Amino acid sequence: MIFQKINIEWLHHACFRVNGKNSIIYTDPYKIKNNYNDADLIIITHDHYDHLESESIKKLINDKTVLVAPKDCQILLNEFKNDKVFVSPNEIKIVKDITIKTVPSYNVNKFNEKGIAFHPKEKGNVGYIFIIDNVRIYIAGDTDNIPEMESFKTDIALLPVSGIYVMTPKEAAESALKINPKIAVPMHYGSGIGTEKEAQEFKKLLLNKLEVEVLTSIDK
Repeated sequence: MIFQKINIEWLHHACFRVNGKNSIIYTDPYKIKNNYNDADLIIITHDHYDHLESESIKKLINDKTVLVAPKDCQILLNEFKNDKVFVSPNEIKIVKDITIKTVPSYNVNKFNEKGIAFHPKEKGNVGYIFIIDNVRIYIAGDTDNIPEMESFKTDIALLPVSGIYVMTPKEAAESALKINPKIAVPMHYGSGIGTEKEAQEFKKLLLNKLEVEVLTSIDK
């Protein structure tokens, strides 16, 4: 998907490759098959295995790659000698000339059998709104439709739609209308949790309301 010369490609689940004029950014590495090793930045929303997978990171990094992740990912990333930036919600960082704003990412109505949220707010998981070549991109992480979204300003929103641990297609469509990006892209499906059915349902719910792009994986 090309938007104002920014090329956004989907690999798997919540992993995207964002290719700008001078930077290549990957999000939440998981189930990567091919060796790319061209990342300038890798941004990670939280420490769950389907968003931070060591073997996938190895297929993306090079000596100059910087890893950006929440503070509780530190131990999992210790094996990598690359520069790292550890973050909390509601911060602004400039990394390799890319402005990155961290935003909260958490559940409000997805709980385990003990009544504990799968992604509690207090854990400090993040979403990111980052700016590349004057395009603002929001990667939501594992979240529900949260009140903070009212203030998010972004051109492109990458939103989870699989349900169970994250928003359902209906909840994701409601959040997309709240954020009102120029383009919404469904994610968090096709790699064990959720299928393209949820992505297409999300697109259908936003028909004639908001532009939606359902991407095909480039990592085959």
